[in-house]
Amino acid sequence: MHVRCLDRLREDVYRQVLELLAGLSPVVQALPPTAALVELKGALRYHGSDVQRLGEMLRVRTLTRLGVDVRVGIGPSITVAATASAQVDPPGGVLTVPPDRAADWLAPLPVEALHGIGPKQSASLHDYGVHTVGLLAAISSETVQRLLGGKAGRLAADRARGIDPRPVVPRTLPAAATVRMRFEGHVLDGAHVRAALLDLVVQLARLLRRRGQAARALSLTLQFAGGGSWEKTRRLPEPSAHDEDLRTMAYRIIDAAGLQRGRLTGLVLKGDDLVDADQVAQQISLDHGREARLVAEAAMDRVRDKFGPGVIGPAAVIRRAS
Repeated sequence: MHVRCLDRLREDVYRQVLELLAGLSPVVQALPPTAALVELKGALRYHGSDVQRLGEMLRVRTLTRLGVDVRVGIGPSITVAATASAQVDPPGGVLTVPPDRAADWLAPLPVEALHGIGPKQSASLHDYGVHTVGLLAAISSETVQRLLGGKAGRLAADRARGIDPRPVVPRTLPAAATVRMRFEGHVLDGAHVRAALLDLVVQLARLLRRRGQAARALSLTLQFAGGGSWEKTRRLPEPSAHDEDLRTMAYRIIDAAGLQRGRLTGLVLKGDDLVDADQVAQQISLDHGREARLVAEAAMDRVRDKFGPGVIGPAAVIRRAS
């Protein structure tokens, strides 16, 4: 079951929706700020009901107890359920796709309606005459990979055919991810501060990737001698857990601080409004330099996992640590 709210909810209301879902099934995966996944197999055994009735029960509960209507999609996989919930007309309702009908149900939908296909991917597919999910499913996986890129193409080809083995992973509303650094003394050197900030960016990005999350916003706190502090939060253009995106935003924030002779004692960098990485559409890019940097980032993650976090990284960070 994929549950989607039409509008973004306040965090406290979203938590109450999650609590109602937990009343149906113990396996609930939060996808803030507006969605969640629910594994229904155990719920069916407990409630002795069919899946359509469970979805309708949930909708009635959210309406009567919270005043929130929801769109509920039910299907044999996360992709089918999430695609179904998006097809429910506002303000809410329940759409169930039987397992033996999933491929036939997906086939006539526009390709951009398939969960996980972003605007750039759908535009690229349209350029090649692929307008429906059925046409996407009919193309070989190798061809789709050439159109959309390796991983994104494999996922799109599989999901168009209704193949999505991902389980629902119990996950509550994620907290913010925070990394911090205290200087040994009072720091005035701007280059030293930026190198320290880059170190925090690398740490935060890796933490988010390991947790399978992405940040919608970034907060930076500057701590000064004497106990004062300065804090600024900015939203990212798109949710991200990549070094390059977080670094660009972190540098913009610290530039906005207008530091001149401030004596810094520490930095705190926080990823805010976190979302599940699976919610972030994997867009194709014509920026080959960026694609190469993302490949290098993944390779560095593997090196760090094997040999430790400090063995590889940006030159400014390595020089600062040495």
